[in-house]
Amino acid sequence: MIRRRRSSDHTGGHHERWLVSYADFVTLLLAFFVTMYAISKVDNHKLNRAVTAFQVAFSEWKVAPHPGQGEGLMPGARVGAATGENDVIPDGMLSNVESRLFYRLRAIGEDRVEMSRDHRGLVITVRESGSFPAGRADLTESAQALFTEIGNSIVDLPNTIRIEGHTDDVPIHTDRFSSNWELSTARATAVVAFLTERAHVDPRRLSAAGYAEFHPKVSNDSPADRARNRRVDVIVLNAHTEDWEEPLVGLKPR
Repeated sequence: MIRRRRSSDHTGGHHERWLVSYADFVTLLLAFFVTMYAISKVDNHKLNRAVTAFQVAFSEWKVAPHPGQGEGLMPGARVGAATGENDVIPDGMLSNVESRLFYRLRAIGEDRVEMSRDHRGLVITVRESGSFPAGRADLTESAQALFTEIGNSIVDLPNTIRIEGHTDDVPIHTDRFSSNWELSTARATAVVAFLTERAHVDPRRLSAAGYAEFHPKVSNDSPADRARNRRVDVIVLNAHTEDWEEPLVGLKPR
């Protein structure tokens, strides 16, 4: 007589299937803790940059290419659109401008620019080295490429832009410039002219100032510190600072 197999004989090899699901769960749990550990070690500065980049990418304020600029700016904001053509952008949106310029400069391998925020607004600092020949106010070819990127990043801003020239404390006396006052002012003016003519920044929103050696970033105690002080600052003024500026008649009523 042939013995009939019990039903358990057919399923006996599968009674441990739950181990597969358990193994999957343990794997996912391990991945979760590895991710949490990685996040705990993240560079806060880089994380803030990434967060800002996402804010730019997903901002509801869309870019409208400037005439003659081709594709115009990177994904971000035509920041004047949400507040009205003649209004400054909210101070919080200056981070978007900073992030946009940061990625533009990184794309061209530019490393002579520093960006910071102070009570005036967004400060874009361009070092003299590689930007101007010593004792002269003529933009080098590489500086022209650099200021083109800066101009493309600020061309749609409704904010006032102040260009400031700075030198170190070493006196200068040449056939063209008799003092650091003249040199710093000439450099600021050269940048203004370039931004208006080549980057099409509205000249009504630009101003130039020369401070010679009297507004240093650091002390002039070493050649390295003097090099840091020789610079041009492009300052995007915030709403508070603009309140103290002379009104632009017919453009920005107060």
